[in-house]
Amino acid sequence: MKRKIIEIDEEKCTGCGLCIPDCPEGALQIIEGKARLVSDLFCDGLGACIGTCPEGAICVVEREAGPYSEEAVMEKIVPQGEAVIRAHLEHLLGHNEGALYHRAIDYLNANEIPVPPHETPAAPAACPGSMARTLPGGEAAETEQAARVESALRQWPVQLTLANPAAAYFDDADLLVSGDCVPFAYPEFHRDFLQGRILLIFCPKLDADVPGYVTKLADIFSRHTVRSITVLHMEVPCCSGVRYIVDEALKRAGKEIPVAEKTITLQGQAVEGSLVRRRGPGGGHRREM
Repeated sequence: MKRKIIEIDEEKCTGCGLCIPDCPEGALQIIEGKARLVSDLFCDGLGACIGTCPEGAICVVEREAGPYSEEAVMEKIVPQGEAVIRAHLEHLLGHNEGALYHRAIDYLNANEIPVPPHETPAAPAACPGSMARTLPGGEAAETEQAARVESALRQWPVQLTLANPAAAYFDDADLLVSGDCVPFAYPEFHRDFLQGRILLIFCPKLDADVPGYVTKLADIFSRHTVRSITVLHMEVPCCSGVRYIVDEALKRAGKEIPVAEKTITLQGQAVEGSLVRRRGPGGGHRREM
């Protein structure tokens, strides 16, 4: 069957092992100094391991692979104890994999294994489209209109997939490269970040052609004089791939362009640098702030 599954670039992998704790399913092991996918059976293809790889050696691809088995994963996880079971259940819920979550719970119940306490999403609210509401009018509407933030968008399209590397608006541009969830999480996106910049957005986890993004950005950097790059990504690990793609494109283009990086938290705050561990001097690892 054809499905999404992780792929490891052995040339980039240093065998640091940072990806291992983020795969409670046990699909990854360090073998002969490299991270290896030990079985298609255990990989759910959700990519929780991507953002913790400091070398950008892991990506999600779509290929022929054996079917994922939640029951086989649970057989492997249960002997590792309550903490690993909890991490796996929260991992499934965090990726909206309700069907797999219920299969995991069924396995625990069928084998008389206690379900450990774990975070579960709140019950869904009533559909907003069917909710009775009284809309503000009069002075409230005027106040809201006065406070409206104008769009700072300067070009179209904004999706990197659709961008033309030869477009004139890249000349002498201050470039904003953003994960596509950022504008929804950060309320002042236009005012604080987009003003005066040319925008490119994408998702390093869900978009299919990440290597193509490196190539396209490198082409943009090679064709134009880009004055600066601002990188925005969410605090979730997989989104840190935005910075990795920019760095790889700069290397390929042979350009040195100033890069500023900010992480947007799930609470809508902007934090300088990255919250994700990267390889530091001497081979150690650090969190960039």
